[in-house]
Amino acid sequence: MSPEADAVLAGLLPFPEDGSRADGPVAVDATDRLLLDEAAPLIAQDPDGVVVIGDRFGALSLGALALGARDVRVHQDAITAEAALSANSKRVSGVLWEGHARAATNAAVPHEPAPLGLTQHDKFEPHLLAGARLVLLQLPTSLAELTEIAEHVAWYADPAVTLLAGGRVKHMTHAMNDVLGASFAQVSASLARQKSRLLIAREPRSDVGPLTYPVTARLTDREILAAIGSPAGTTAPDAGLTVVAHGAAFAGATLDLGTRFLLAQADRWPELADAPGTQDTPADFPAGPDYLDGRPIAVDLGCGTGILAAVLALRYPRAHVIATDRSAAACASTTATLAANGVRAAVVRGDAGDLLPVPDGSADLVLLNPPFHDRAALSTDAAHRMFAAAGKVLREGGELWTVFNTGLHYRGALQRAVGPTEHVAQNPKFTVTRSLRKALTDESVADR
Repeated sequence: MSPEADAVLAGLLPFPEDGSRADGPVAVDATDRLLLDEAAPLIAQDPDGVVVIGDRFGALSLGALALGARDVRVHQDAITAEAALSANSKRVSGVLWEGHARAATNAAVPHEPAPLGLTQHDKFEPHLLAGARLVLLQLPTSLAELTEIAEHVAWYADPAVTLLAGGRVKHMTHAMNDVLGASFAQVSASLARQKSRLLIAREPRSDVGPLTYPVTARLTDREILAAIGSPAGTTAPDAGLTVVAHGAAFAGATLDLGTRFLLAQADRWPELADAPGTQDTPADFPAGPDYLDGRPIAVDLGCGTGILAAVLALRYPRAHVIATDRSAAACASTTATLAANGVRAAVVRGDAGDLLPVPDGSADLVLLNPPFHDRAALSTDAAHRMFAAAGKVLREGGELWTVFNTGLHYRGALQRAVGPTEHVAQNPKFTVTRSLRKALTDESVADR
């Protein structure tokens, strides 16, 4: 790798952390370095048309710029990854520009350096890949997500595109080769280095069929029917719920077991009544609703494919429903799921419920099925941030209903972040709790 690229990578941090935590994430890993080493001669030969997908902290995007790429286009599913790239771009902008200017001066024909181009795309869309001749990808663990990415590259990138997909050997499977082989005529693997390996795909197939994702399914599970108020076993043609899922959305177009168990407790969810004197007019979604108009507010925190958001909208037709997730694929899936069921809600992309369009202390009900993995790594950090977010957004007396893997023992954390918490239901795998928003005194905490 070039000295310029090494200098840029040395300046990166695993934002929002500073990299000092021994068990914390690293800003640049062996897969990033292997991808950039393989990309370097391709970028030197053709510095245009570079696309990066799945960058974690900016190493691939900023490393590609340091290697001489121009106008790098980037898509990161997690909004936290977008924030990390933005923060690291500011940290190393001076180093990047100095290396860029030095390369222009030392060229065979010296010239003024062209502006450095880095374009972040918050949606995974054809425009991202139009004309791409090199795509750098941190391999997702989900084959569904990899399928959607591979098909889009084959459909929309330049026919001469090279897709470099890198991952840790322990997380890679032969099925990933098969997925890429369905969209590319030539798929090979690199030698492993520092427990990382690349899959290299070229020659998009001309016979690639219609895009697989998003997928759509009609769910008529009894838990869904009961939660939205349809009698079990009904034969009405509109019974049930339509779910739409992009490849990166958790559980795809199915009802995951945790959400199923939470829905099974819907008969104990609170009644959400309008405040006295509320006018009988339709809720104004999605453009600029008055959230403090006396109607109840219900939040699907970590909305995934939007099943809970759609249930809330159908169960509480007078409520303001808000769905939020850090994932672009989840927000796109939720938006499509809501539309497929003829209901409306505000869909907000943000980390752990930030950027919600309601004041703190205003929500009546929050439903939460928190993640316990961050990609391949086991992590409960997101769950604790979501508990804190729920505690902020709920009004006094508002309720948080949470489902989680029983072994995680979240009850104490929920009591500290929200208020008194009771176990509502438990089976061998999952626990459902109800937390009542209440400011805890030092004495009440000590009593637990």
